[in-house]
Amino acid sequence: QRALFRRAIMLETLALQEAFGEACPASAPFFGYMGAAAALIFANLGAAYGTAKSGVGICSMGVMHPTLIMKSIIPVVMAGGVGIYGFIISVVVGTKI
Repeated sequence: QRALFRRAIMLETLALQEAFGEACPASAPFFGYMGAAAALIFANLGAAYGTAKSGVGICSMGVMHPTLIMKSIIPVVMAGGVGIYGFIISVVVGTKI
């Protein structure tokens, strides 16, 4: 029974080496997908933080200088762009794995 178990482990190891090769370890897809997830998560966290901070700025601008509210919308658009950029990067990284 031990010999059968060892043979099964050896066949599984050979199958993994055939699938990934020697230059690519078996854990490479895991770390690739974790990188794509990290790109998406941190980019959207940054976009949410930037949107919140610029929203507070828009509120204070509306109180102090109501004529300049339209100029203060630019940081909200830029923060949204950061979120979209993170999504694009995560898709590109995910398709390259």
